[in-house]
Amino acid sequence: MNNYRVMIVDDEEEVAQAIVRKIDWNSLGFAVPQYARNGLDALSEAEELQPDVVMTDIKMPYMDGLELSRRLKEQYPNVRIIIFSGFDEFEYAKEAIRLQAEEYILKPVSAEELTKVFIRIRSSLDSELDAKQNVQKLQTYYMESLPMLQENFLASLIEGKVPERDIVRFIKDYQLDLHGPYYCVTVLHTSTHHMPEGVSPALLTVSVYRLGQERFNAKWNARFFSYLGNTVVLAQLEQTDQIKSFTDECDVFCRLARSVCNAIVTAGVGQVCDSLDDLQSSYAGARSAVSYRLLYGTGRAINISEIAPQESGASFETDSEELHDVFKAIRMHDADSVTAAVSQYLSGSTANLKSIQEYRFFVMELVSELYRFARSNQLDQEEVFQEHDDILQTVQRMEKDDLQKWLSDICIRMQEMIQKKRLDTTKSFVTKAMEYVDEHYGDVDLNVDSICTTLGVSSAYFSTVFKKETGKTFINYLTELRMNKAVHLLNEKDEKTYIIAQQVGYSDPNYFSYVFKKQFGVSPSKYKTGK
Repeated sequence: MNNYRVMIVDDEEEVAQAIVRKIDWNSLGFAVPQYARNGLDALSEAEELQPDVVMTDIKMPYMDGLELSRRLKEQYPNVRIIIFSGFDEFEYAKEAIRLQAEEYILKPVSAEELTKVFIRIRSSLDSELDAKQNVQKLQTYYMESLPMLQENFLASLIEGKVPERDIVRFIKDYQLDLHGPYYCVTVLHTSTHHMPEGVSPALLTVSVYRLGQERFNAKWNARFFSYLGNTVVLAQLEQTDQIKSFTDECDVFCRLARSVCNAIVTAGVGQVCDSLDDLQSSYAGARSAVSYRLLYGTGRAINISEIAPQESGASFETDSEELHDVFKAIRMHDADSVTAAVSQYLSGSTANLKSIQEYRFFVMELVSELYRFARSNQLDQEEVFQEHDDILQTVQRMEKDDLQKWLSDICIRMQEMIQKKRLDTTKSFVTKAMEYVDEHYGDVDLNVDSICTTLGVSSAYFSTVFKKETGKTFINYLTELRMNKAVHLLNEKDEKTYIIAQQVGYSDPNYFSYVFKKQFGVSPSKYKTGK
């Protein structure tokens, strides 16, 4: 039996605890519920808990149960909502129906009635899970959803193997709706290191594939197909600036995949293009973005245009698979990994060279690849190579050991330059965000969405980078700064609490007092009295 997660939201803790005691949760297939005292706390804790069922009161401070239900359904479409209230009013019931609540229950709630409700919900959750994991259904859906001709065409399109003059004809023949006008390729990479018991990697990928279609098809007119073990999404945009919204939806999807499919999915988002003939470049950028999960973590959306604008359209692809590993080590790993990759590359590439002429051709291609890599990453080539003579002739005269040392030095130098550029960019980005917050903390509308609009990035990228650099989420950082400003005002000015609340960005003085007490252990008024 699956152990589903439950959250109970009520500003009266005794009521919530009474409900917890009434039910034998484990026998029904549910974990003991987690408690939240209001809608804002519930929304924050839901990100960590990923609840399957939320049981909420209607009348609560700061955010009522109906608003909480609406926002939970936006972020977690599969969550089951139970609304319980002491208000028997038609408008409340009608709104609950509109929000697709499972049940609308009047207080007081009997144990028998509640048990029946949770038995029905468990049956619904089991049926949904079985439908997604049933091997036969997944295989049938896979065959029906991916006609071979469409899949081959889309795969060839992102690989740049379809002549431009033939694209329109193939689209018509295969009945594909690809009107654009803008396109973006995204790679959904499903980790094989975290697998649900009894499900193969192929079937888990299909489960993610189906969930993605449910999530993206309507709004983004997306095409899905499997390629090289990943799910590839071809999304269509009306405007280029929609890419930020699309990236955020990909980030929400990654969390949803974890909850629904028990899969860790990383979404690599390529750059926007305005021609189907340019999809190859967008796909290359998407694959590079997925590779950056080694730096930014798995289970999230990574947009190549945000984390590495100079690498949009670039990938680790090269004629030599060993050199691919060298370039990957430069971007993703440390100096020791670079040295090891260089050693492996040279051992494999020079083993079968039988003449001086072959060796010279090999060196010529190697130097050309290094120049291309440096240029694609916008590195100063003079700083990279530090050679005043003809570099090609210099390298061609080297013995194998000298060549290995030279190549290792070049690659480690490029790695240091890339890391410095990345660090400078990230610090500048976070510094701008912190400076903006310091100037606008009194704005009641300041939140992740508003600052991302100002900075021109997706909230997925902003949240990842901000926490990576500061060790705090943006909300925690903003709350801490506002509380510190409030303490300063309480110490320095003889103002009413509600005035100080407005000055530090809180329109509701009661919520300001709640947050202040949560932070410092006393209310603002008691702090002011005892200072």
